[in-house]
Amino acid sequence: MDEGLLRQEFWYRSHWIAPEADLVDTDLFGADLLLTNLFGANLSRADLQSSNLATSDLSGADLSKANLTALNGVAAWFVCADFEGADLGVANLMGAKLDGSCFVGADLGGANLAAASLQGANLTGACLVGANLFRANLEGANLRQVQSKGANYSDANLRSVDLSGADLYGTCLCQTDLTGAVADQVTGWPEGFDPVAAGVTFK
Repeated sequence: MDEGLLRQEFWYRSHWIAPEADLVDTDLFGADLLLTNLFGANLSRADLQSSNLATSDLSGADLSKANLTALNGVAAWFVCADFEGADLGVANLMGAKLDGSCFVGADLGGANLAAASLQGANLTGACLVGANLFRANLEGANLRQVQSKGANYSDANLRSVDLSGADLYGTCLCQTDLTGAVADQVTGWPEGFDPVAAGVTFK
C-alpha cells in the first residue's frame, strides 16, 4: 500500500486519528475513515459499527473485542491485526489483506470476504456462518473449531489449512483447493463431499 496516498493525522469528532493512536473504547460509529493510516492503532473495544475504512491501512492494529458490524473494509490492509473476540457480522471485507491476523473467537457471520487474503491467519473458534469466502486465499490458515455452516468457499485457496474440529456442514466447497489441508474425525463436511479425494489428510 502506498502510504503517501493515505490521510496521516487529523481530528475526527474530537478524536486524534493517526498511526499508533490510542483509540480504546472510542465511539466511531458510522465514521468516514476512507484512505486513513491507522497502522498499529489501538482500537480495542472501539465502536466502528457501519464505519468506512475502505482502502485504509490498519496493519498491526489492535481491534480486539471491537464492534465492527457492517464495517466497510473493502481493499483495506489489516496485516497482522488483532481481531480476537471482535464482532464483524456482515462486514464487507472484499479484497482486504488480512494475512497473519488473529480472529480467535471472532464473529464473522455473514461477512463478505470474497477475494480477501487471509494467509496464515488464526481463525480458531471463529464464526463464519453464512460468510462469503469466494476466491479467498486462506493458505496455511488455522481454522480449528471454526463454525461455518452455509459459508461459501467456492474457488477459495485452503491449501495446508488446519480444519481440526471445524464445522463445514452445508458449506459450498466447489472448486476449493484443499491440497495438504489437515482434518480430524470431528471435522464436519457437506453431504456427499469426499475430503480424501480433495487432498485432505486426517490426523
